Parts: sequence; structure tokens; C-alpha cells
Amino acid sequence: MARAPDFTPLIPITCVGGPDWPAVEAGLASREAAYARATEFAPTAGRIALLPGPEGGLARVLFGLGEPGPARDRLLVGKLPGSLPAGTYRLEGPVDGAEASLAWLLGSYRFTRYRAAVPAGAAGAALPGLVAPEGVDADAVARIAAAVAMGRDLVNTPANDLGPAEIEAAARTLAEKHGASLTVVSGDALAKDFPLVHAVGAASPRGPRLIDLAWGDPAAPRVILVGKGVAFDTGGLDIKPSAGMLLMKKDMGGAAAALAAADMVMGAGLRLRLRVLIPAVENSISGAAFRPGDVIRSRAGLTVEIGNTDAEGRLILADALALADAEKPDLLIDFATLTGAARVALGPDLPAFFTEDEDLAGAVTAAGRAVADPVWRLPLHAPYAGLLDSKVADLNNAPGGPFAGAITAALFLRRFAPGTTAHVHFDLYGWNPSTKPGRPEGGEVQTARLVHALLAARYPAA
Repeated sequence: MARAPDFTPLIPITCVGGPDWPAVEAGLASREAAYARATEFAPTAGRIALLPGPEGGLARVLFGLGEPGPARDRLLVGKLPGSLPAGTYRLEGPVDGAEASLAWLLGSYRFTRYRAAVPAGAAGAALPGLVAPEGVDADAVARIAAAVAMGRDLVNTPANDLGPAEIEAAARTLAEKHGASLTVVSGDALAKDFPLVHAVGAASPRGPRLIDLAWGDPAAPRVILVGKGVAFDTGGLDIKPSAGMLLMKKDMGGAAAALAAADMVMGAGLRLRLRVLIPAVENSISGAAFRPGDVIRSRAGLTVEIGNTDAEGRLILADALALADAEKPDLLIDFATLTGAARVALGPDLPAFFTEDEDLAGAVTAAGRAVADPVWRLPLHAPYAGLLDSKVADLNNAPGGPFAGAITAALFLRRFAPGTTAHVHFDLYGWNPSTKPGRPEGGEVQTARLVHALLAARYPAA
């Protein structure tokens, strides 16, 4: 976020909705109003008009917000960084200053790691700057945007450069940034204590591991975040078709969301004891791969028959959730790019969530609405638990049939954290299929801002 310069005048961006346009037009300088009329400016959502000054320079930007109501995109200001010439701007008009400032920063994100030449409008290539509106905590907004950018970078990085070790390195960097502790379980210890994590990752030459970050006062309320860290998912021996593998670098999107949320929480100094658990694996194929029909005893002691090796995310989460449940946390949240069924039901922009705690469900929904990070609750329909039955083990990881895939996955996870009622499971997509304001095409850390808002309301900083 830019700071107000001492000598360069700020270029105003006048944000205007449909009902407000007549009054705004009447208040413009005569040359500005004439230019707006000549270019047939209308305050439709996302419409931009660049109004010249008397010397030909840019004097003002008009930005259309469209009609008020629930359909208005609250991150619409995120369109502006990629649409305006270089300069330093300020916002005016009927927008929430903090939300609009965050949208601007989210829309400024570019992933340029692999580009030899930085394209116009990319990070470092003369992106326009914004001065935070008066009364906005610019540092807090910038912290949130930086955490989102970190998570997006992780999801966007291809699997040849982001395996389990690199996910560990990202967690270690975050721990060092905030003075947190980090421990990692791998090798024989992983096979003994986290057998499902070990089994899923055994086929890859890049060893699986359980990453465990801890921060905050041990006497404070305990919050545990668990993130699915599948660096790449071939589907295992139940191999995916090529089309199904194209985006599987994003199968660690749950881990990225957990780390982004943790970055926000620690940066804000919330009064809680935070623990982040990330089972990090690559679901690969080799002679060491686990097989359909195998039966594996989990950390919790439950035996799991492998119905499908492509239902690996719930396996690694199961061991991590068992560890979390043993601590009896005040709140347990897991993030996972888990099922296609959730995407079919709700689409890519609306993650599903599951919880048995009615008050918590309301708080999650409200937090998502408050920060424009929306979610939708799906039911933990108990009678469907019978679909997880196995004839040879305590349960099967992938029941047959086309129905209720997101629900049965959530019910599977609940079996491994039975002692924690305040448990939220997010089934997210972790990817923007196309560019929208504030949401560039590519990796996304859905629900991270929601969780930060939820925790900030419950455990505010001193």
C-alpha cells in the first residue's frame, strides 16, 4: 500500500453506483463532465473512464460499481490495478475503505517466477499504487494481502519445484518469521506414528512427512489448523486420466490455505495457542505404492480398506486429525481440496463446509460474508455413514456409487476426530478458473481470510 507523497498530487478514483451518477456528474468540473458524456460513460459494474486535465494529463478516474445489492462484487476495486496507468491514486465514493484497499492489493498479485521478461502490469512493472483511505489500518490490510500472495505462490508453483520438502521449507520460513516452533516427523517415525500419511507418500522418491508448527501462549485457547498437503496427485494406482492431472499441483491448496491463515493470525498477534498440522506427500506410482484392497491401520487405531487410491487426501488428513483430536482443542479446522462432488454442487467459487456445531456454523457463515470470502454449509447426514462400511475393515476410504461424495468424505474425517465437536471441515477448490476482480486466474487460498476473521472475533489481540 503506497503512502501519500509529499509533492505528487494523488489521482482521485471516483467510485459511483447507478443511483449516484447524476449527483456525481453534477459535481464534476465542466471539462470532466463533458468528457464523460462524450465517451458515454455509464456507472455499470467495472466501467472505467480516464478523465483528462487541462494540460492533457490524467485528472480523475471514474469507476462504475453497478447497481447496489447482493449481486454487487465487493472485490470489484481489484480490477483497477491491471487497468490503470502507473501513478498513485486515492479512492472516493461509496466503498468500504478497508475492503476496497484489500481488493486493490489482491488484484495487484502476479505470479512471475518463471517468466524471463516481466510483462506489463506484472509485479515490479509499474503497477499503480493506492494510498489507503483515511481511517484504514494499511499495515493490517497489507499483512492479509501478503499472506494471500504467499499462499497463492505455493499453489501456483508446479510440483517439480514444490514437493513435500518445499512445503516444509515454506512452513519453516513462516515459523521463523513469527517466532513459532516447527517439528517434522518423517521416515521410520512417520511409518510408525502416522501410517496412513506414510502409505500415501511411500511411492514417491520425495519422502512424506508430518509438519507441526506451534505458536502462542500455551495457556491460551487452543486452535488447530490442518491442511491437506498433497504436492501432486497422480491418483496412485487408480491413476487419473491426463485431463484430471492437469491441475493437480493445486492439491496442496489446503496446506496453502492453512499456512496463509496462520500467517494472518500470527501477524495480528491474536490471543490463542495456534498449532498447524500439514501432512505433506506426493501421491505417486511405483512398486512401493499402496494398492486398492490394502487394509491399513491408522494412527487412531481404526483400520481402513483402500477402496480407491485416488481418495488419498482423506487418508492423510485422518492421521493428522487423530493427532489434533488428542489435544482436545477449543477449535479444530481442516482445509482440503478434497472432492469433485463439492465442486459439482457449489461450483469453484463457493467452498463447502461441514460442522456439527450450530453456533460455529453460523459464525463461519457470518465471517465469510463479512470479508467477502463466502462458503456454504453442507450436511453431515449421519445415515450416509453406512456407505463407508467395509466387509474386512472398520471403514472404506472410497465407497462405491455416485452419490453424496462430499458428505461421505466429511463423515470419514469425523471418525478420526470424535472428541472435538467444534470442528469445521472446508472442502475447497483452491483455484480461480478465470480472472475476476481481486482474484487472478490461478491458485487461491479460499477460506483463509474467513478463518482469520473468525479467530480475530473470538480471540482478539490484546
